[in-house]
Amino acid sequence: MDAVKAALVREAQEIGFAQARICRPWDVPQVPARLRAFLAQGRHGQMGWLAERAHWREAPQVLWPAARSVIMLGESYTPGHDPLAVLEEREAGAVSVYAQNRDYHDVLKKKLKRLARWLIAEAGGEVKVFVDTAPVPEKPLGEAAGIGWQGKHTNLVSRSMGSWFFIGSIFTTLDLPADAAEGDHCGSCRACLDICPTDAFPAPYQLDARRCISYLTIEHRGPVEEELRGKMGNRIYGCDDCLAVCPWNKFAAEAREAKYHAREDLVAPDLAGLAGLDDAGFRARFSGSPIKRIGRDRFVRNVLYAIGNSGLARLRPVAQARAEDADETVRDAARWAAARLPSGGPAG
Repeated sequence: MDAVKAALVREAQEIGFAQARICRPWDVPQVPARLRAFLAQGRHGQMGWLAERAHWREAPQVLWPAARSVIMLGESYTPGHDPLAVLEEREAGAVSVYAQNRDYHDVLKKKLKRLARWLIAEAGGEVKVFVDTAPVPEKPLGEAAGIGWQGKHTNLVSRSMGSWFFIGSIFTTLDLPADAAEGDHCGSCRACLDICPTDAFPAPYQLDARRCISYLTIEHRGPVEEELRGKMGNRIYGCDDCLAVCPWNKFAAEAREAKYHAREDLVAPDLAGLAGLDDAGFRARFSGSPIKRIGRDRFVRNVLYAIGNSGLARLRPVAQARAEDADETVRDAARWAAARLPSGGPAG
């Protein structure tokens, strides 16, 4: 199987993956204790699916008992611009880099399926492909395969890709040679912990999702606690702070896949224009984007929080215009934003 593995890695690189490494489904013995503690403390917030399918997430071999190997793939989406710069632009919203173009689930899954078809044609066996939406502990598996290590911000970090990469997996019944796991190379650095606006890390290597801006803007339904709204700044979909500040990013090359390159209108989108979107306008604006999945109401809620944090008097009428919105959470966000902004005087 050594020859099959070598050919597999070459094919993965031809398709566009930066990394292709292998582990066993059972190479993540640390997951059950960590996941159970996370759930017991309620740190998953409204993400009930984490608890509902925990038995699969704890033990990948239970998800598919016939699997003997897991091929972990890494694909870079390193931005060509500084994602922290937009945080200083009070009239613009900050969108997480991964969501500034096409939905990576679609792009990555096509490549994984292409590689899986090649593997079946070359070596036989059965395969299952997963990208983020299945109950698979992808980050621990990525660490076990040697793609990277789970840093103090709990995300994977790679010595060659930094923090900017997607991961996907191909489970197979083939018994392929496994790679060595990656060790921790964070050292004494705590840049990712210190930059977090909402103090979402109770300790290194621990995340309380209930305080994470990515969770609040994407997963959290209904109004966000007022104490946290003011700390969200102009982040309207996701948050990249802990990723962007990682020193290992200096080794990352810009994304090869054009579909990951930022759309110009999503690098620093105008808050006033976004606040006025109705459902049809929202769907048209974000067709093919991961942003579309949170829906217009949750998105406009986020935009209004950003407007409330702008400090700009000229955006107060924009917030007031949404005060009678059909959605209760949008109305609440609009009233909150308008109350925080000055009613007149010099613009800005």
